[in-house]
Amino acid sequence: MADSPCESVPSRKKTPSKRTQLENGSDSLRLIKKAVVVLTRLPEYKISALRPPTPQQFYSEDEVLSSSDSDMQWEPEGDSSDSDSVASNNKQKTAKPKKSDTTRPPPPAPTGSNNNNNNDNMNEVTPIIISSAFAYCSHETTKVRPNLPEEEVKVDMMVLARKKPMRWQRGKIVEIVTKEDGRVKYKVSFEEKGKSLVSGHHIAFDPTPKLEQLYVGARVVVQCQDNKFRFQPGVLAELPSRKNRLRFLVFLDDHTPVYVGLPLLHLVCRPLEDVLEDIPDSFHKHFMKRYLKDWPYPHLTQYRAGQSLNVELTGVQQRCEVQVVDCSLIQVVFQDNQQKEWIHRGSLRLEHMARFLELKAGGERNDDSE
Repeated sequence: MADSPCESVPSRKKTPSKRTQLENGSDSLRLIKKAVVVLTRLPEYKISALRPPTPQQFYSEDEVLSSSDSDMQWEPEGDSSDSDSVASNNKQKTAKPKKSDTTRPPPPAPTGSNNNNNNDNMNEVTPIIISSAFAYCSHETTKVRPNLPEEEVKVDMMVLARKKPMRWQRGKIVEIVTKEDGRVKYKVSFEEKGKSLVSGHHIAFDPTPKLEQLYVGARVVVQCQDNKFRFQPGVLAELPSRKNRLRFLVFLDDHTPVYVGLPLLHLVCRPLEDVLEDIPDSFHKHFMKRYLKDWPYPHLTQYRAGQSLNVELTGVQQRCEVQVVDCSLIQVVFQDNQQKEWIHRGSLRLEHMARFLELKAGGERNDDSE
């Protein structure tokens, strides 16, 4: 049997053994090699670096920090030379955009991470104060009413009219009255009940405005989301952009910020030359004056969900926690009564922002005295 020639020829119906493959040399080794493809996911900051360049005005850290997907506190490494982007020695500094700075922050830690040390640091960290660029082109930086023909206001027209400072309702113009001093008044009969004689800056067009009619600083009326028959006055603060998910930001006259779509907006018919004169609350009027002055680079604090902070409520700074970050807004819940509220990240009710502006004002006074 040992001399049988059949034993020296391996069977074609069976897989060759490892020993036979080694004896047959490199040709047999090729038969067992398999191609393997290894996919490696790049970090987000590397992906961002590979994207096409954006316009120069967005080459700043607030481009990333202001977006809803990456709006969070971050700090560079200890040996970083860019000290303007973080608060040091318990003092807040304004992060100044640099034209040549295209650095992106590292990607956030996974939300499912159970790292208590990170959570403690997150709650105690001091937020960055930035000047966020919102404008995309030159016309968006203007706060001037566009030079368009005034729409006619006439009898039998459906309008929204002021019934109380924070309560406007739909009604019909039944009479236009011209006073002896030349002032024009409009008598409105409300749909629900009652009549009122109001000025042109206390009525708004019922139809949805056109985009070219809207601008930052425009006097508008917003339909209440919980009651479609009631409306509240405010000032337009942001036009739709990719920074705010293509929505309009409106500051209501009671300092409440709301993001709305175009169908909920109504343009005031004959706004005052200075729309802020129509705001009854002095605190909010002061805030809006500064906001419009700083536009399109309003100061914003940077927070992330789970962070603790102090917010003014009924005249007292109270402890609360950030629940949601939505572009320029944060939703907070107060620890004492579990009340939830949406607040603008540049509001003077935020203790961090109030301190920052005090330090800034003090520095400006010192510069003027020198």
